[in-house]
Amino acid sequence: MKYCLETNSLCKRYRHFHALHDLTMHVPKGAIYGFVGKNGAGKTTLIRQICGLQEPDSGSYTLYGVKNNSPSIHRARKRMGAVVEAPSLYMDMTAKENLKEQYRLLGVPSFDGIDELLALVGLAHTGRKRARHFSLGMRQRLGIAIALCGDPDFLILDEPVNGLDPQGIVEIRELILKLNRKYQITVLISSHILGELSKLATHYGFIDGGTIVKEISAGELDAACRKCVRVTVTNINAFCRVMDRLRLEYRVISGHVADIYGEVSVTGLTLTLAEENCEVKSMREHDESLENYYLNLVGGGSHV
Repeated sequence: MKYCLETNSLCKRYRHFHALHDLTMHVPKGAIYGFVGKNGAGKTTLIRQICGLQEPDSGSYTLYGVKNNSPSIHRARKRMGAVVEAPSLYMDMTAKENLKEQYRLLGVPSFDGIDELLALVGLAHTGRKRARHFSLGMRQRLGIAIALCGDPDFLILDEPVNGLDPQGIVEIRELILKLNRKYQITVLISSHILGELSKLATHYGFIDGGTIVKEISAGELDAACRKCVRVTVTNINAFCRVMDRLRLEYRVISGHVADIYGEVSVTGLTLTLAEENCEVKSMREHDESLENYYLNLVGGGSHV
């Protein structure tokens, strides 16, 4: 598999605080990579390092196979666009003027393509309206347009839907999907809005305490979070014997709770368990969400 970004044991320390600790991750080319972690887990620190805004204390990373200490890393970064923390806009300028300024900073010889870029992010109609009068969602889309000015094939977005209303969230989601599917842009999204992220991501990296605790594809996550019947029983050993005899797939959660996968006859199962002196206390459908998966992975705790 080809990767846009690979990190190897990255470390970053601020006095006594380890922001990153032996962080190793892999962002496949063509993916929408959901970067999930609590506030303070190290997400923004990693993004700032990839963008060249900070240097790691130890470890390394590669962009398109170019190592971070290589003289050519600056050329590799030109293939990348980013919106870090909040869009950097000139509030007294129009959307088109903001893009022209970014073209100048990048040394792009002409303003060709600006109108198409504004249309792509849904801002072609804004005319002389200054950015200070844009909605939060419009500012976020303008920030993404600025990140796209260098025609990157790797886009990094730090909390792109944070604070947006439902309509704004839908607009950003549709834009990200279009950039990925139509223009083959690899996207890394740092987000704590896990329900929305689950509608976008093809791959996930879960970070906790400055290190990656799990990388998983969306398909693997769907399998891990598939629907099941969660039962509470009085005798888990008898339950396991019955499940094995009936050749039903199951997973023991605790001393009295288990999940059953696939179709199951509630009446038949209850009667069979009763014959083994095992009483069913409760039974309900269970569908683990991305949020529950994450919380189980890192042990719950503070907000993501």
